Amino acid sequence: MTSSIDAGAFARLDRDRFFASIRSIFGSFTQDQVDGLNRLIDAFLLHAVLLDRRHLAYILATSFHETGKRMMPVREGFASSDAAARKAVASLYAKGKISRNYALPNSRGLSFYGRGDVQLTFEANYAAMGKLLGIDLAGNPDLALDPATSAWILIEGVTRGVSIKGDFTGKALEDCIAGDRCDYVGARRTVNGMDKASTIAGYAVRFEAGLVAGGMPLAAARLPGALGAPIKTGSSSSPVPAPAKSLPDKAPAAPVAQPINSPSNVGQPVPLGFWARLLASLRTNMAKGA
Repeated sequence: MTSSIDAGAFARLDRDRFFASIRSIFGSFTQDQVDGLNRLIDAFLLHAVLLDRRHLAYILATSFHETGKRMMPVREGFASSDAAARKAVASLYAKGKISRNYALPNSRGLSFYGRGDVQLTFEANYAAMGKLLGIDLAGNPDLALDPATSAWILIEGVTRGVSIKGDFTGKALEDCIAGDRCDYVGARRTVNGMDKASTIAGYAVRFEAGLVAGGMPLAAARLPGALGAPIKTGSSSSPVPAPAKSLPDKAPAAPVAQPINSPSNVGQPVPLGFWARLLASLRTNMAKGA
């Protein structure tokens, strides 16, 4: 769904009001959480093909859940090192909780356990996403921990982006949130079946309320910067706003909604067709020229 609303209105979100509205979800903010939220909003403005406030709300809710409300990319099991992440996956396998130890290193010694705002797992999935984004994720899986790259992976994975479909599971947010339909519970199918679907839907409702408080419109046409070019606001062209460097003013605290600290696995890789390869090439070329 699109509207005649100026797409630049999305970039003019009043972030002070937004942060004040969502403070109760966190209890109190750390600077990393503030920077992480700004990072995801900026990435959505840059990469989303369809601008829908509810899509952004669900993306924020997904990161909130998958990162244990850190709002920054994490290794699987919230491990602090590569070795610790491999050990965490090996432990799950030994306990029979997963059917395959996907953290075992390949012939080059690289391990493809979960990384990011949403857990990208398995070498084939790293390779497929890397091809879509024009990034060598298969050759350097830790790139999925880069904040900007991680945000792009999340947005591409759950929306109809370069591949014109949801890349994690084949389902996209546009399949359940469009027009008058807003199925935040069903939106979990874009990431991991229906695991914790109602919990994450509740987070999405609260994040959307924050975006509404900040003045973000419901939907608009794609921004000129959706393929990596600078975003135009008003009569001038400027890059995506840098993350805020200071914490927003405090708002009254409320009980914290506790996420489940258990990152999820994504689906199997999606084959790349002609149009997907063409769009990926266009995106890469435009990004280089930006």
